[in-house]
Amino acid sequence: MKIDLKKELKHLYGASAKKVIEVKVPPLKYLMVDGKGDPNTSEEFAPAVEALFAVSYTAKFALKKGIQAIDYAVMPLEGLWWADDMSVLVADAKANWKWTMMILQPAFAPDEVIEAAIASAGKKKKLPSLSKLRLEEFSEGSCAQIMHVGPFSEEGPTIAKLHEFIDARTGRTGKHHEIYLSDIRRARPEKWKTILRQPMK
Repeated sequence: MKIDLKKELKHLYGASAKKVIEVKVPPLKYLMVDGKGDPNTSEEFAPAVEALFAVSYTAKFALKKGIQAIDYAVMPLEGLWWADDMSVLVADAKANWKWTMMILQPAFAPDEVIEAAIASAGKKKKLPSLSKLRLEEFSEGSCAQIMHVGPFSEEGPTIAKLHEFIDARTGRTGKHHEIYLSDIRRARPEKWKTILRQPMK
């Protein structure tokens, strides 16, 4: 049985690049890992992402080989971004950024399968960030989101549009959330698709 999680959660993993939309985000289960610093230069960032994908794929194959033989595509990488002084996010002072990188896990995946995947993923390959991973339910509630098409360095105007939409209604809360839909190793930067999401009060 093949399940398309992105299709089932289309309202959360699809967005318009032309306008901001409001979404209600229910509690969802994620593999998470925390870090800080510029993602381009931080020694923590790449190992954290590698560990997330290693465990996510280990869990996927365990479920596919299990009694119910459930198959699905591993969900995209996501990131929560913040700073003690939130103005640095806009000022591009990346050394002061804090982040939580995460990958959504299926609701039908038992916690013990994910925990077993964390334990077994490191047996095949050394993953220094494996011990930092955690499985956690995360709830954002009311949010606004929009699609940004292009390199990450050009997100500024899209973020401003998102913030203006929220500030005209209720005001912002929570952390800046990005969902990376493109494989940046293969797609050209001008084609990268990133959903930008911000919780609303």
